[in-house]
Amino acid sequence: MWVLRSWPYRVAMRIIAGTYRGRRLKTLKGGNLRPTSDQLRETLFDVLGPRIEGAKFLDAYAGSAAVGLEAISRGAAEVVFIEHHRAANELIRENLAALAIESGFRLMTCAVLTGLERLESQGSRFDFIFLDPPYDAIREYHHALRQIARAGLAAPGALVIAEHSRRVELEDEYGTLRRTRTLRHGDAQLTFYRMGPL
Repeated sequence: MWVLRSWPYRVAMRIIAGTYRGRRLKTLKGGNLRPTSDQLRETLFDVLGPRIEGAKFLDAYAGSAAVGLEAISRGAAEVVFIEHHRAANELIRENLAALAIESGFRLMTCAVLTGLERLESQGSRFDFIFLDPPYDAIREYHHALRQIARAGLAAPGALVIAEHSRRVELEDEYGTLRRTRTLRHGDAQLTFYRMGPL
């Protein structure tokens, strides 16, 4: 049973489509989290399309878990959330409980790079990997993308997606990960990678 502390929540987002369409999600007040906007999530899942159904999805730097919860709502078979910060972990549990989601997910309460190492040691493979570090944590993007490529966490045909500021320049390649496209929405961008030939 989860015991939730009295964090300063606000309701700011909604599930866009699927089983939980229209349901509201909480995020933290102030600058503690920068959740992926409804519009950007809609753009993301328009690209992913029906392939999300039955997929394994990794939501790294999960924050409020809005992206992973959208994946669950749209039929993902399993979602793994990685989130290090205590308040955000409480928030994820609150959102899961509010939607009465009791299975089909795993919450890893550790630093993302540590979580990626653990998943590698367990032989985990994902169809979609979503990264959303703080926009100013440039090194986190580079380290995480290199580790994903090196660890082989992406299943054949998988997509790795990084959300970042338009002022952040990501590399075209990280090991065997190759950039395929970048979509801009206001200040935010989504950069997509696929695993290339060895």
